Amino acid sequence: MSLELRAVTKSFGALVANDHIDLKVGDGEIHAILGENGAGKSTLMNVVYGLLQPDSGTILVDGKEIKISGPADALAAGIGMVHQHFMLIPVFTVAENIVLGHEKTNKFGILELTKAKEEIRRVSAEFNFDVDPDALVETLPVGIQQRVEIIRALIYDAKVLILDEPTAVLTPQETDELLRNMKILRDKGTSIVFITHKLREVQEAADKITVIRRGKVVGTPPVTASQEELASLMVGRPVELEVYKKAITPGPVALAVKNLNVHDITGRRLVKNVTFDVHEGEILAVAGVQGNGQSELAKAIVGLEEFMDGSIVLDGKDITTWSVHDTLYSGIAYVPEDREHDGLISSFSIAENLILDTFDTPPYAKGPVMSPTIVAREAEVRVKEFDVRLQSVQDSAASLSGGNKQKVVLARELSRPVKLVVASQPTRGLDVGSIEFVHQRIISERDSGKAVLIFSTELDEVTDLADRIAVMYRGEIIAMVPATTSREDLGLLMAGVHPEGTRS
Repeated sequence: MSLELRAVTKSFGALVANDHIDLKVGDGEIHAILGENGAGKSTLMNVVYGLLQPDSGTILVDGKEIKISGPADALAAGIGMVHQHFMLIPVFTVAENIVLGHEKTNKFGILELTKAKEEIRRVSAEFNFDVDPDALVETLPVGIQQRVEIIRALIYDAKVLILDEPTAVLTPQETDELLRNMKILRDKGTSIVFITHKLREVQEAADKITVIRRGKVVGTPPVTASQEELASLMVGRPVELEVYKKAITPGPVALAVKNLNVHDITGRRLVKNVTFDVHEGEILAVAGVQGNGQSELAKAIVGLEEFMDGSIVLDGKDITTWSVHDTLYSGIAYVPEDREHDGLISSFSIAENLILDTFDTPPYAKGPVMSPTIVAREAEVRVKEFDVRLQSVQDSAASLSGGNKQKVVLARELSRPVKLVVASQPTRGLDVGSIEFVHQRIISERDSGKAVLIFSTELDEVTDLADRIAVMYRGEIIAMVPATTSREDLGLLMAGVHPEGTRS
């Protein structure tokens, strides 16, 4: 089934998110829509799926104009969508989630799931998805939850499947599996709209590419285009994809972690006897598949884990039992992996978010009184320094794209005196332009003599930034290796396998 958009336009006040966009997705084709965060990609697909109404323009399916007033109309027309943030209810089973909104009951008024379970097993077997219809969604890994969303679209006979940033929350292994499944779906006749900003994935999977920049189509490059050419089209300027950092001699130990254990509320150990140190002027990257204790380790260092033992020493001071407030004031900058929930208060203004941990200190406050004028003035300085794209510092943080939200977090954390930068998944979900900026800023902190500790599931990021690499597996650091270690060996270590010559 083909999908065509003609001159689709959508505005939000003065912001034109989609500006007369023309797009055609062929029958049985993977069509990548490539662009920076905030370029208008998701807005366009929300229009196609009926979550937003266009100001003007037409949508055609198999050459016939259709009107889509909501998702039900989209599904009826054969269009399904898997959102970046999954639309699943964690405490429901897979089958219950899939029938939600299409519930059928027997004569006694009891929900009938037998047929839905049969369909889930059929689709799961056809595409080798390995999804149990009786499993609770909250017990499933993120990659399997995404398969549930895809199965839901296919069960309701979607012939065009929209995948909105589908790899943003996946591990490298899950990403590879998704790309394989996309090709299987295509070969079986499903047309796929693949929204992304990851160049390698586009080159690997796409049959056709459309690049959107600031709400407009700016090119339809061939799939043979280089990553540099694609990146340049995305951001409107040459982008340096390779990370350069000068050789530097690390200084004294800034952070020393010894025999650290973190437990969950039931007493289960999530971090097990972890010991390592980070020097001034050094980037230590912690690599591992998501869910192997990295998140808990990062939170423990900044005082966010309640059940832990061992020692954390910063600049000679034991901060193990310090509060988060005291830990931050001791000189730790913290960039959390979930900027939406842990890095920002979405309803607060951008200016307010820039002073969340310094609002009660000069120059922002004098005694109990905070100065809005100084807060706004300093915010203007910060957004310029960190290249935050916005309309006004008084707008809410929710109005920003993902890349700009991350820049606000960085601007807040790095605009005060710090000794250690802890950055967890610092470029997750960001486009190439934002990734370039974040990487340059992290290296700048390292070059200025600060200790930097990053947690990342992106192998390219780990090898590009790190001076040393610690690999975590099942809550333990199983190896400490040089940054020159190959991707293949790192991949084996992340799976708990020690290649020859890498034992710690």
